[in-house]
Amino acid sequence: MGLNLYLVRHGETTFSQSGGYCGDLDPDLTPEGLQMAHQIADAYAKSVNWEAAYVSPMRRTRQTAQPLCEAAGLNPVLRAGLKEIAYGEWEGNTTESVKTHDHETYVRWMTEPAWNAPPGGETARQIEVRSSQVISEIMQAHPSGNVLLVSHKATIRIILCSFLGVDLGRYRDRISVLAGSVSVVSFGEYGPRLEQLNDRSHLSAELRARAGS
Repeated sequence: MGLNLYLVRHGETTFSQSGGYCGDLDPDLTPEGLQMAHQIADAYAKSVNWEAAYVSPMRRTRQTAQPLCEAAGLNPVLRAGLKEIAYGEWEGNTTESVKTHDHETYVRWMTEPAWNAPPGGETARQIEVRSSQVISEIMQAHPSGNVLLVSHKATIRIILCSFLGVDLGRYRDRISVLAGSVSVVSFGEYGPRLEQLNDRSHLSAELRARAGS
């Protein structure tokens, strides 16, 4: 058996509900987000034989990982390379505010985010570089077995684009990763293969109905 990587996006926060830019900001999960974390644990903690858990150091990812890690007896490995894209001067602002006050930069970023960044923020290429260092660490330490990776919306989408050979500049257009979702990539003779994408079947109907974008 080769490596199976389970990529989990953190549960709901107030920003995932409002759509405000939240990269370096460090909010807690909402009560519904905590429910998502527990339902992920209920579905996956005992049904999968886990080797390790790698987690972004932000509160929302650590809170998401905690129930599963406790139930499975895992000590989460915190890696800054799994943090969300840094939005720089846009942190905490809404899309409408940014479009109004920094329109030209916003258009460049929307057109080609692989190489354009929010002021003081990061490009998709930069996310790929730092996250790929964590992926390499995981593959060296765990050439086989099941590994949990808990991260953020843009970061997971960029990781998946890198695995699948999708243009990084199209990560927002090609891949959806909702709050509390699980995606699975297996690694075999011919490299990474997407087995499961953006799955939320482990969540209750009430939680699945929430925007969670």
